[in-house]
Amino acid sequence: MAITVRRLAAYDGLGLSLVAGIEGADRVIDWAHPIELADPTPWLSGGELVMTTGLKIGGSAESQFGYVHALVQTCAAALAFDTGTTFDSVPDGIRAAGDALGLPILAVPPSTPFIAISRAVIDELTADRIREVQDVVNQQEKLARETLSGGIPAVISALARAVSSTVAVIDTDGRVLAEHGVDSARIADLARSTTESARAAAGRRRQNSKVVADGDGYCTLQRISAAEELRGFLAVRSAGPLSPSGRVLISHAVSLISIELGKPAKIVDTEHRLRAAITRALLSLSADLDVGLLRYFGFDADSSIVAVVFSDVGPLLAAEREAASLLGSYGASYLMASMDTAIVVILPADRTEFAVRLHHQLGAQLQRVIGAGRGAPASIFCAERSVKQAGTAARVSRLQSQQLIDFCELETFSLLLGSRSSDELQALEQSMLGPLDAYDCQHPSAASTLVGTLEAFLEQNGQTEVAAAALGVHRHTMRNRIRKIVELTDRDLDSAHVRAELWIALKARELLRTTSGARLEDVKLD
Repeated sequence: MAITVRRLAAYDGLGLSLVAGIEGADRVIDWAHPIELADPTPWLSGGELVMTTGLKIGGSAESQFGYVHALVQTCAAALAFDTGTTFDSVPDGIRAAGDALGLPILAVPPSTPFIAISRAVIDELTADRIREVQDVVNQQEKLARETLSGGIPAVISALARAVSSTVAVIDTDGRVLAEHGVDSARIADLARSTTESARAAAGRRRQNSKVVADGDGYCTLQRISAAEELRGFLAVRSAGPLSPSGRVLISHAVSLISIELGKPAKIVDTEHRLRAAITRALLSLSADLDVGLLRYFGFDADSSIVAVVFSDVGPLLAAEREAASLLGSYGASYLMASMDTAIVVILPADRTEFAVRLHHQLGAQLQRVIGAGRGAPASIFCAERSVKQAGTAARVSRLQSQQLIDFCELETFSLLLGSRSSDELQALEQSMLGPLDAYDCQHPSAASTLVGTLEAFLEQNGQTEVAAAALGVHRHTMRNRIRKIVELTDRDLDSAHVRAELWIALKARELLRTTSGARLEDVKLD
């Protein structure tokens, strides 16, 4: 916390009093400087607490006003006036000037030497510096963790939050690799122009960084190199000049990005294989898995996750590569592995929106319509349950125009039938509805089929007259058809158990019509 005039006045043991210029009491003190010159301004650079015994301020109100005015012109933070050497109290001219010009005036009692005030200011400044250094170290560690878990997009997002700025990184071809914050398109364009300038200046002395200022703020541009080769530029747009700690964090981020861009393909492939192995181990070992392995990919023992399963992805190797590339661009922690003919992705529970984006973008990249299911949130060591739920939802997704389906939103019949193959569904519906189909084929002139009659009857909870009205037939006709259904199926429609069986058969037929021949058994995770 910066030391202000108000805080210094309240400092225990100093006995300082704020006697004028109270409106400036929240000014920050950068240094404490005792000086007894009539014109101290050549030795001031701004932000100082000027301390004087008043030896050279003059005796008139006019000369005292001029002294205070000179301090204001050099942006001094405040004036500490000793009341035990030259003057017994702060002169009225100094007080009046302080109030008129807004410069805080502190009265120093005779018992307080200037060195005590200097020590108090220096102690506070030193504590501030230590806090700043510790904060930078903490932020550097965070940037490193984000890089490990989410790559370049994650470190860019963390840097943007740390320095409260918009950040973007582009490669040498002008492509945006990652961005975070408002106005990112603008700074990306500025970085591209810098890239073009760098190409034009090839062979001449290179400039590692530069700052471009305009009416809206400042844009810091920094080269990103790996193995002495230019790989791109980092652009940081801020409302004001960056602080020293901000510049240190930017340099650290540049180093991390350089390492990421310089990763050999074999390292990337090894990392992908390790991620897949840990994913499979998590699903088989659960809590017996070493937490340290999970931490490498951004998860911990108390992490909450959600599983997503993608089906109909085609060749698995190509699909995995595209999915890994997309997930890497999101900057999110994730685990991923292929299982049978599907891809399983495990995301943090607070990043489930990435599942929808990945579903659309992965389908576009693979140029095919893919199914997707999302399980319920679970603890990291209960991931297997979420994966099984996602697998069930993915099977239902294939029956509903390949939309991403949430397991939590599935209806009972979707849960019961969604995991069945087309052959099983057909056997189920024919065992119950086959005799009715045969009758309907033999009597094509009927206004309504027996299957349609049965469906209306069940939908109206067995109320014959209501079902007849829904079909637009006489109630006697409806009763005759119900009797025919009972005769052909040899089942009692007054039985709740029989009604449930017939309703399931109708739903199985509905699913079969939706699939249009698609294979439901493609995803085998249960």
